[in-house]
Amino acid sequence: MSINPTMLNTCYPRLIYECGIVSDIFSGKKPLSKKELIRQMKASMAMQLVAKERGKPTVAGTAKLIGVHRDTLYEWMKEFDVDFSQIRRQMIVDKETGDAAGKPAYLIGEALVGEGDEVAHIDLLIGDKNGPVGEAFASGMSNLSAGHTPLLAVIRPNLPPKPHTLLVPKVTVKNLDAVGKIFGPAQAAVAKAVADSVEDGVVPKDKIEDWVIVCSVFIHPNAKDYRKIYQYNYGATRLALKRALTRYPSLDKIIYDKDRARHPIMGFKVPRLWRPPYLQIALDIPSFERAKRIIQELPESDRIILEVGTPLLKKYGVRVIKDLREVARDVFVIADLKTLDVGKVEVDMAFEETADAVVAAGVAAKETLNHFIYEAKKLGIYAVVDMMNVSDPVKLLRSLKELPNVVILHRGIDMETGRTHGLERIQKLKQAFAGQKFLVAVAGGIRPETAREALEKGADILIVGRYVTQSKDVKRSAREFLELTRVMAEDIDLYRVHVE
Repeated sequence: MSINPTMLNTCYPRLIYECGIVSDIFSGKKPLSKKELIRQMKASMAMQLVAKERGKPTVAGTAKLIGVHRDTLYEWMKEFDVDFSQIRRQMIVDKETGDAAGKPAYLIGEALVGEGDEVAHIDLLIGDKNGPVGEAFASGMSNLSAGHTPLLAVIRPNLPPKPHTLLVPKVTVKNLDAVGKIFGPAQAAVAKAVADSVEDGVVPKDKIEDWVIVCSVFIHPNAKDYRKIYQYNYGATRLALKRALTRYPSLDKIIYDKDRARHPIMGFKVPRLWRPPYLQIALDIPSFERAKRIIQELPESDRIILEVGTPLLKKYGVRVIKDLREVARDVFVIADLKTLDVGKVEVDMAFEETADAVVAAGVAAKETLNHFIYEAKKLGIYAVVDMMNVSDPVKLLRSLKELPNVVILHRGIDMETGRTHGLERIQKLKQAFAGQKFLVAVAGGIRPETAREALEKGADILIVGRYVTQSKDVKRSAREFLELTRVMAEDIDLYRVHVE
């Protein structure tokens, strides 16, 4: 295993100091004490963590570096009562928290558990007494605020857990009834959760004198059931501690969930087009009531997005977008403005009515398109450019200051041969702008049989109008498209609050 000594010293200077790691530390001889065995195991694990970066140390790898067979290492651990998993967990925590590099630990955890008035929401900081968390702990103890007086968590009077934990009420405590909930079930729940987390190894035992915890607790004024208050806050604190120590969530988790999440208090989600393909239903009928009925008849699926068509917009104005939200709260809505002029103004109008995306005509002046795209992205909504009657979409896109989020191509039919043309431009677009993030939508008489060809050629969005909107069975017709691929056939994601 190739180890960079400078990297090892940078990541584990405290271990270098404590263990005295030198080139001949691993002699292969049986250690004389438990302390000596742990010292060798920690040194070996440090080298593995630096070499593997993301991988975990293994018994076999540790034994190899020490210079013995893994069965021998197992015998030594059994004789000296050493827990490999516990030492490995501590090494990983030290590396992730910065403790191994001599930096004060500063970890953050959050969890929501329960329901009703007794719901628990915990925010906490955990880290070294001599770092920012310790300063926050001391400041909270000494700088009191009316209605938000911090208190130490105790399992029972005169028995605090370790690390010492400071509770800070989020909701203003106005009466003795509220005081009882904080100083009773909430205080005991947090303290017990901390103690159990230490016992279970979530919080390292050798850190209980070095670390402190600052825990912000939410208790609803209408909460009445002490048993639920205790149970929910206990669970939330344990979950928040585990998340803090494991640095939850990962970036991959955030990216994956951010566009399908629904905040429980907000009550609706704001979808984004993050996992194509999608089925875009074009509501081109100039009837508000009919448009509402179509939306209500559509199958519930994250793969369906709605286009408020130009006829609807012309008849009712952009306010129809917000009116349709009555039956399309969680759906991605596109305003087909077909903007030709004053791009900024039209984007602002649609944005005010809660549109998620706006469409400009590709034949508009280049300056109009630049203003249109800039304004949409500035406001955080999608800019869509429709390439109808644009002879060279690649040339047009290259002339713009930045790419739109979505490009619409139109499928045509050769009158002599009956063959489809226009779909070949999908790959030309994607090849011309390889590595750049945008979606390609296809419109123009899309039916299930032609939709499959479009998907095979790389279409991200299928724009369908009359085949669905004029169908006697809207749900069935939409399903015909959704069932073209396995991923499109997946129904809407399940709503989760704290189950991971």
